[in-house]
Amino acid sequence: MADDTIRPEEEAEIIYIPDDDGNDEAFEVIMRFELDDGTDRKYMMVVPADAEDEEQEVYAFRFDEEDDEIKLYPIESEEEWEIVEETFNTLAAEFGGSEER
Repeated sequence: MADDTIRPEEEAEIIYIPDDDGNDEAFEVIMRFELDDGTDRKYMMVVPADAEDEEQEVYAFRFDEEDDEIKLYPIESEEEWEIVEETFNTLAAEFGGSEER
């Protein structure tokens, strides 16, 4: 992984993603990483910002960042999901096995 970020003990990064009705929902970015496969694909793992459970659903997106604007793209192929899930699990284990803030 060329660039991996977990932000323990730092102020949470919050992004807003529109839902199906166009309402912005707040999500906390728990990890960003870039694959080391020459594709320059970047990924972001997020959880709902208002979730109070320790067991939170983690959402993954491929993203591009341009002029402080983030564009999110869904991960659609099973192969890409497997790569992202494996990378996330490896990085989470390296940083204590949890999504600390």
